[in-house]
Order: sequence, then C-alpha cells, then structure tokens
Amino acid sequence: MKARYFYGYNIVAAGFVIQAICIGAMFTYGVFFKELQVEFGWSRATISGASSLAFLIMGAVGILAGRLNDRIGPRVIIWVAGISLGLGYLLMSRLQAIWQLYLLYGVLVGIGFSTHDVITLSTVARWFVRRRGMMSGIVKVGTGFGQLLVPLITTALIAAYGWRSSYLIIGTVALVILVAVAQVLRRDPQGVGLLPDGGSNKHSHAGIGSEDQGVPLKAAVRSKQFWTICVAEFAIFFCLLTMIVHIVPHATDLGLPPATAAGVLSTIGGISMLGRIVMGTWNDKIGGKRSLITCFILLLCGLLWLQVAKEAWMLFLFAVIYGFAHGGFFTVVSPLVAELFGTGSHGLLFGIVLASGTVGGAVGPLLAGRTFDVTGSYQFVFLVLTGLAVAGFVLISLLRPLQSFDR
Repeated sequence: MKARYFYGYNIVAAGFVIQAICIGAMFTYGVFFKELQVEFGWSRATISGASSLAFLIMGAVGILAGRLNDRIGPRVIIWVAGISLGLGYLLMSRLQAIWQLYLLYGVLVGIGFSTHDVITLSTVARWFVRRRGMMSGIVKVGTGFGQLLVPLITTALIAAYGWRSSYLIIGTVALVILVAVAQVLRRDPQGVGLLPDGGSNKHSHAGIGSEDQGVPLKAAVRSKQFWTICVAEFAIFFCLLTMIVHIVPHATDLGLPPATAAGVLSTIGGISMLGRIVMGTWNDKIGGKRSLITCFILLLCGLLWLQVAKEAWMLFLFAVIYGFAHGGFFTVVSPLVAELFGTGSHGLLFGIVLASGTVGGAVGPLLAGRTFDVTGSYQFVFLVLTGLAVAGFVLISLLRPLQSFDR
C-alpha cells in the first residue's frame, strides 16, 4: 500500500518560502545602505541604528509571537507579520526624514521580521522529531536562497529603477507572498489527526504529547542551561548581524565595485544553504551541542581571516568559511532547545532565546557603525567579534544536559 503524503512537508515548504522572503529582504539593508547615505548624508551609525531598532523589535515581538504560536498556531501570526513587513517596505519608497526610517524600517519591518524564525522553526519542531534537524535545515535553506538571490536582484533593481522604486517592488512582492503562504500553516500534526514524522495513529494515540510536554516552563527558564544558550545566542547574533549590515560597506571601502561587494554578501547566502543542510543533518546524528561547537570553530576561522583580507578573492574566501557557519548557527539552535526542553513551550522558550540574540543583533551593527564613524576602520570591530566568538565557544563547550527538574 502506497504511503500517504505527509502534510508536514507542506509546513517545511511554507517555512522555506517565509525564510527566503523575510531574510532576503533583511539582507537588502546593506545594499541600500550607501544609497541612503548618499541621498540624505546620514552617518553610518545613524543608518545602522534603524537596523538595530528593527532587531530589538524583532526580538521583543518574537517572544509574544512564540507564545501565541504555542496557543493558537502560526497562520494568523504570519499573516499579520507579512502585512507589516510589506507595508514597511512599501512606505520606505516615500522616505524623507530620519524618524521615518526608524518608524518604517525599525518598527514596521521589525515586526514583520519577528516571526520568520520563531514561528517556522517552532512549528517544524512539532511536526518532526527523528528528522527535526534535517527539516529545520531545509527550512533554513530558504534563508540562504533569499540571501543569495535578493541582494543581487535588489542591486539590479536599484541600477535600473532607483532605490525608491526598488523598495516599492520588494514590499509588494513580500506582502503578497507571505499572506498567501500563511494559509498553508498548521500548529501541529495532532491538530489534523496525524503524528510527528508521518507516523500512523490508526491503532493508538499513545505517545502523543509525551515529548510535547518536555521540561515544565518554570523549570526551563530557571535552568543554567537555558540562560547559557541565551548568552551564546547574544554572541552569535552580535557577530552575524554585524556582518549582514556592514560587509558590503566594508567591501566597497576596500575598493570593490558595488556589484562585487553585493556578490560577497550573496556568496555568504549561497554557502549558508550548504551549511544549513549539512549541520541540520549532522545535528540529528551528533546533537545540538557538538553542532554549535562546530559552527563556532568555523566562525572563528572566518573572523581571523577577515582581519587580513584585503582583496576580492580573500573576501570571497571569507564568505565561504563564514557562510557555512552562518547557515549552521541559524539551523541548530531550535533543535537544541527542543532537545533539552521538549516542545510543549518551545515557541516561548525559543522566542526568548531569539530575543536574547536580537539584542546582540541590535547592538552589534550600531556599535560597528559608530566605531567606523570615529576610527574610519572596521579593524577594532572585527577584533570584538572574534572575542565574542571565543566566549560563545566556551559557553557551549561547558553546556550540560538537564539532570532533573521540578514538575
């Protein structure tokens, strides 16, 4: 008898598209960066500040979105986020003042970004157990797909139509696709009479919810392990989001043409797809801790190389090393949270972890922009990122499984 198609694959496909649209749009900020600088004369710290606000909003709203996902499921949440993201980009085409940049990008777009990880990955964690890492990796390949294509498309759009029309096009496409894809999502397999991984429930419902309960919420948030992951996520986002915002300006400062500089960013996105698949698959075999340690080692190698990279080929080599780690980081944290604490409150717990990260993602680009404005160089920034990568590596190396908890 032919196996019945498992609806969980629709969840993975929808998550892939959501990731591609949201992160592809996020990666365009570096491409628009100098366009805004030339148009308005704003400093790099000022422009970076809007990105930092967006990440703070993303983290704060992500906690609420994760809790709502635990209760009502993902469909309405993604629908609302899609409208906010699309509307923010549409209105960016009318940008005239700095307060508008902070309101439209920092707040509206930040709300739109808030759901892409916590909703898609938390939902996938409920639909899959044995292949949770692999399926999370496939969803996050959508991120790499967006990182690879959208900056290049945006560069071409700006060259052809200008930056204002480009924002208009991106906003329209994002709004339509996200609202449409939201209709596919469902909270968990039990809600539609299925079991995780496509298991059969024809004869028995035993076991449903056993893993879903996991560690009680109060015990999880009181544990040293949970806050260790939060601090490590802060370090991860501080490094990764600083790179997203500043690698294109850094490359052009070294003399690379804008299209080549955007190519470095796109290479990070392309290689990150390989990192997501490989690390997601390995995560199912070696566990979240070892997967994160592997990513930190690669991140350190990339950051050390970046400090001596002065030519185009050296930056592209950095993009290859860093891109693999970048993809891995964004894939293995959600399965690690489910591995340690279960999925009963995964949306909220993962939301808090992501919020901790987005604080780093907010502070990093802002401080990097301010440092450049003062020193005229990113050299000290790269040293700080290297130190944070070392700190994150040590924290995860010391991470231990929960031995017991109070029910």
